[in-house]
Amino acid sequence: MAQPGQSPFEFGRSRALREEGDFSYRNAHIAEVDGAVAGGLIGYPLPDPPEVGSLDEMHEIVRPLALLEAEAPGHWYVNMLAVYPEFRGNGLGGRLLAFAAELGRAAASRGMAIIVSAKNDGAVRLYERSGYRVAARRAAATIIGRQDKEWLLLTRPHD
Repeated sequence: MAQPGQSPFEFGRSRALREEGDFSYRNAHIAEVDGAVAGGLIGYPLPDPPEVGSLDEMHEIVRPLALLEAEAPGHWYVNMLAVYPEFRGNGLGGRLLAFAAELGRAAASRGMAIIVSAKNDGAVRLYERSGYRVAARRAAATIIGRQDKEWLLLTRPHD
């Protein structure tokens, strides 16, 4: 999705710096440990009905992700959840997911949704321990340097 000559990192950065749109710093939450950034999440409600757009115009890498999002209309979507390696194993990921669930309940969403690579065993275990279950699967496009074969949509109801 980056423009010719634009790095994918800069493209993502420009999207995150937007004032509007779902993938925006306005929907980002940072976790700190002893004053250091330890992780974060970006999340927002998915539209109901879904707004997939033109699949023919979508890049093949993004298409399965958009189709999976469309299978969770009205859910509060955890678009990104990450914890720096040195802060993993201390429950921070679970606390971020719990915080996301609070945001989802406050937004009166239908439930929670997240998409993850089937090969990301650690993340899948974390989400399943937090009550998420696989709701749908889509084949992943081949990306140079990545071995993802399948994306998983995991959902959970609110407590």
